[in-house]
Amino acid sequence: MTDVTASASAASNTTGGAFYRLVWKWHFLASLFVLPFMAMLALTGGIYLYKPQIEEVIYADRLNVAVGETRQSYEAQVAAVEAAAGVTRLRGVTIEDDPTRSTVIEFDNTDKVRSLAWVNPYTAEVLAVVPRDATAMRVLRKFHGELLLGDVGTKFVELAAHWSIVMFITGIYLWWPRGQRTLVKAVSLPSGKGRSWWRETHMFTGFLATLLIVPIIITGLPWTDVWGGGLSYVQERTGTKSKSLRFGGDVPDSTIADGTPIAYQQVFDVAKAEGLVAPYEMRPAKGTEGAFWIRSASLNRYDQTELIVDQYSGAVLKRHDFAANPGVSQAVSLGISFHQGELYGWLNIAQNTLAAVLGVVLSVSGFVVWWMRRPAGSLGVPAAPEASLGTGMIVLVIALSLLLPLVGASLILVLALDWLIFRHLGWFRTSSTG
Repeated sequence: MTDVTASASAASNTTGGAFYRLVWKWHFLASLFVLPFMAMLALTGGIYLYKPQIEEVIYADRLNVAVGETRQSYEAQVAAVEAAAGVTRLRGVTIEDDPTRSTVIEFDNTDKVRSLAWVNPYTAEVLAVVPRDATAMRVLRKFHGELLLGDVGTKFVELAAHWSIVMFITGIYLWWPRGQRTLVKAVSLPSGKGRSWWRETHMFTGFLATLLIVPIIITGLPWTDVWGGGLSYVQERTGTKSKSLRFGGDVPDSTIADGTPIAYQQVFDVAKAEGLVAPYEMRPAKGTEGAFWIRSASLNRYDQTELIVDQYSGAVLKRHDFAANPGVSQAVSLGISFHQGELYGWLNIAQNTLAAVLGVVLSVSGFVVWWMRRPAGSLGVPAAPEASLGTGMIVLVIALSLLLPLVGASLILVLALDWLIFRHLGWFRTSSTG
């Protein structure tokens, strides 16, 4: 929603004058930064929704096996990986309740690189070995979350996510029916030709995108460094953090400090007996006092039960069900499930796919409308008369800065740069072109 008026005079007559144009300027500047990121995030996120289907195509030879008469032990399968690639640390074994699927073994190789191996469970043949971060969908996920730039890239993506909320808030204000523009017109399919059609397309797409993309942005924030780190801190202080056994915490050790460890198969049998839903992800015991950790890797969060199993007796030392997590933790986890298109099956995937398409169309239409209206040699920043901010607007800016810390931090930085540099160079000066 980068350009939503046909002319400065029309805006003044139908949209509320100076304040409207001030909001438009904020929207324009936010969009100038956000839209390139939105196009990238929409494309990569939309593709990632179909991770199982894509991997089934490109990795069919390693995911699927012919059913044999007898299965090799999981220890023998791990030994085959060790012989083929070297194992300095066994991280986990994942199996499905499907006789035609291979065993997935996660490990650190001799170079301490976290890797994945696919093994035929009937022959112990190693079908493929790759570094975990080199798999196609893992690369896509890292590009989606950090632009393949590590912590620096993560901050840029999070900054774009924060400012995108500002963009959508200001965009909805600009879209809102006023003057001769009725609600029916606002929610109608785009009409007209040329710049008018592109402008209406941008507005209509922005309205739909606000409904579908903002929830995806919000549910992705717990993954981020700043906002997510702040949420994690609050959860720790308030006792609302997940009680998951996966990363340690109050996890019991095996009751016997010596003896013969049980076979991996027995750990999977315990999980089945306890009613866990396949697929199963098992992590081996660490040292002589450690215990096995195993969980259901089902996409349904309520099925994701975890067990701690004694490595000598096979007894269940501790069980953790998803429903036992605090409400805040459950909400965050379910939000992530929604973000990934896993919460309510194909409908969630279809909804998020539509959101991804809207994100691309919104970005493209915003660029086209900007390009068509900008004066030659200028950014075409909307003209906004100096307007005093009322109490309500000041409260809103402060609230957004507190809820979205990177908005506040970047706003202070931009204002400082504008005062020190930009105004002297003539950057971001307003244009009288409507």
